[in-house]
Parts: sequence; structure tokens; C-alpha cells
Amino acid sequence: MRGVAVGDREGASRPVAVVTGASQGLGLALAEALARDGWRLVIDARHPDRLEAAATRLAARTTVVAIPGDVADPVHRAVLAGAAADLGPVALVVNNTSTLGASPLPSLSDIPAAVLQRIFEVNVIGPLFLLQALGPSLAPGATVVNITSDAGIEAYEGWGGYGASKAALEHASRVLAAERPDLRVLVVDPGDMRTEMHQDAFPGEDISDRPGPEASVPGIIALIGGGQPSGRYRARDVTAQAQASQP
Repeated sequence: MRGVAVGDREGASRPVAVVTGASQGLGLALAEALARDGWRLVIDARHPDRLEAAATRLAARTTVVAIPGDVADPVHRAVLAGAAADLGPVALVVNNTSTLGASPLPSLSDIPAAVLQRIFEVNVIGPLFLLQALGPSLAPGATVVNITSDAGIEAYEGWGGYGASKAALEHASRVLAAERPDLRVLVVDPGDMRTEMHQDAFPGEDISDRPGPEASVPGIIALIGGGQPSGRYRARDVTAQAQASQP
């Protein structure tokens, strides 16, 4: 599905969003919410079969361009940027793709260099260079959502590689917000979720008590459509605040 648009709809004035890692979990749940709201989508994921299934679901509601590949690959990032430019100015970029690097999670004393390098290539370098590739296509005032984790600010055994990458992404996001006041850079912690990646972090354990990724989507959508300035937010706190403010 290299750069093929499906679900073509009239209305080229509808906003364009790029969402990485959108074949399952939080990425797919968020893409579905954006599709319901009328966004046209450019999505990617590493597994072509899963991505094709996701694109078929999304195409029932909106135009979607699905491009399988690895965000750590500069050629793939260029293809994503080209597909986004073909649709029109990009008003939203969601850097959702992440990797744990290995399962079970290794300690920092034992983590292989290649695993740590891979984590940073996917979780930090990929998002930053995707934004560079998208540069000319970004609409004035575009919103960037960089998905983070509490592991980026808390010290959990085994989470050193992943947590360090999220801490780096968060700091890079703060610098980007300072350098690019024309962008709104939101760092969003979705909270614990019942996803494949979270299961990989706890192999053999029951994680059924965690909420599904859909629980984090309303807060992210509220941030995307709201007037909050660049900064770090917890998705479920935003949802709770919105609910508390309702009469």
C-alpha cells in the first residue's frame, strides 16, 4: 500500500494529519477518532498486513494514505512526507510509534548497544527527522503531538532504555517549542494501556486490568482541538478536567 489513497472523499479543504504507528493500539484508536472528525490521514506502521486492515477500516470515513515502513528509515520518512504534501498542508503530526527494544526488558547493566541504539532511532531520531522531512508541508500553527510515557520522568527497573528515549524526546520537544513558536508542540502521556507493547513489557503477566487505548483518546482529541499551549500533558487528566467542567 505504498502511497495509495483509499476512501477518497470530496472536501480537499479537510485538514490533514500524519499519524505514525496507526495499525493498532493507541495509534489506530486515535486515527479512528480523527477520521470521525473529518481529518484526512497519512498513516504508517511496520506490519503491512495490519496497516492494510487499519486503512480499510478508516477508509469508510475518510481519505487515508497508508504507507508501510519504519520511521527510523530516512527513505520511509521521505515517502511519508511526500504523501502528506500531496494531500495538502499538514495541520497535525502525531509521533506515536515507539519500541521497547527487547522483551523481557533488560537492565541498563545488560542492555546490548544495538538494542539501545534501535530504541533511540525509533523513539527519538525518527520523530524529529520526520518533522524535518515534513517541514515545507506543515501548515502555519500546526500541532505536533509527541507521545511519551511516565517512564520518561520516573525511574522504573528495566525501563532505562525506553525511559531514557522518552526523556530525550520530551526535552527535544521543549527545545522545538522554543525554537518554533509557529508550532504547537504537545508532549502527551496516555497512561498505562492494554496494548501489545505493554504486554511485551510484562511477558506472561495478566494486564487485563489496564484500560484499553480508547480511554486515552478523548483527552488527546481535546488537546488537539483545544487552545492549550506547548507543554506536557496527561491525556486522562485532560479528560477528567473536561468532565469536571461540564454542568
